[in-house]
Amino acid sequence: MRNTQNRKNRVFLAVAAMATIGLMTAACGSGNDGAEADPGQDTDSNTAENQVTHSGTLAEPADAEDAFTYDTELAPVGAELAVEVKPEADASTVVLTVTGLVPDRGYAAHAHTEPCGDTGDASGPHFQHEADPDADPDKPMADVVNPDNEIWLDLTTDAEGNGTSEANVPFAITAEATPKSVVVHKAEQTATADGEAGVAGDRVACLTIPASH
Repeated sequence: MRNTQNRKNRVFLAVAAMATIGLMTAACGSGNDGAEADPGQDTDSNTAENQVTHSGTLAEPADAEDAFTYDTELAPVGAELAVEVKPEADASTVVLTVTGLVPDRGYAAHAHTEPCGDTGDASGPHFQHEADPDADPDKPMADVVNPDNEIWLDLTTDAEGNGTSEANVPFAITAEATPKSVVVHKAEQTATADGEAGVAGDRVACLTIPASH
């Protein structure tokens, strides 16, 4: 009787040990599966990381940090610019909001390739998804200058000098390809005619877009 009981105990212990090993193996397998990259999750994570919301108060270049005015009549000191960049997997939305500019006036505006600086030229050319291979200072226009390949943010202010514009573009903004500033121009609207597409006049204000975190 005692031998029978001992055999039962050994069988029970063996089964328990096998069950424990099975649970440990399943747990390890589950951990490995979780470590494998899911392309969809990576894309969502990357686009979320590239989202930016930033605002600045216009100041003259000597006093400016990230928001510059180059024309205090059209872009008064103390006016504010704000930008929101919302990338998705294969598209992006950029929103520009202005406060305190000239009332009831149109302003052309675009995303640019470089941060703002002491002069309007510091912000470089328009940001483009597909760069213009023939662009140079004397010939900046080409077929790639359009609101589907660039980020155009033209707006019209209200009676208080406030306004908002939104650009929805068919490409993703990534950490490797991202605009670094938004420039407000003197023209009331960006030109679209052949040979003049993208022309918007002098640069009157600029807001640097900080790198995403």
